Amino acid sequence: MISVNDFKTGVTVELEGVVYQVVEFQHVKPGKGAAFVRAKLKNVKSGGSIEKTFRGGEKVHKAHLDKREMQYLYKDGDSYVFMDNENYEQLTISPEAMGSGAKWLLENMDIGVLLYNEDIMGIELPNFVELTVAETEPGVKGDTATNVTKAAKLESGATVQVPLFVNEGDKIRVDTRVGEYMERV
Repeated sequence: MISVNDFKTGVTVELEGVVYQVVEFQHVKPGKGAAFVRAKLKNVKSGGSIEKTFRGGEKVHKAHLDKREMQYLYKDGDSYVFMDNENYEQLTISPEAMGSGAKWLLENMDIGVLLYNEDIMGIELPNFVELTVAETEPGVKGDTATNVTKAAKLESGATVQVPLFVNEGDKIRVDTRVGEYMERV
């Protein structure tokens, strides 16, 4: 059990059988009445958010998430197959548990898989991935006065906006947290 007064960003708690991660929190001490904690919580499995108000000092169950390093092997129909790097067991993950992170995966990529009581809660990608541009239109020469971008389809299937000087076959670094081009490698 953890007191809501001890909330910090990133702490995971279990409420009514659902695992949430604290995104924001605010301790409020009104001039009249008891103190309370207002928190924005993100559902770890679905990604949805809720706002909840707790009485000051209220206790909630702390959820201990296990993070296992796994290697992405291949896509099998709609599911994704991973191999545990410690015991070499294979694990199949549904698209719902993958969330939007599936578009950055390449075969043999190492990622973190979040587990709670042996249930898959989601994946944790590296902050940056290096991918090759599979398709993009050639840039127009001389159109560099402004910050002009164009769409580029990457080898993983994701599409990002890139500067005009990026061509097919170039390797680029992408920030997986926001899905944006960072630099050419």
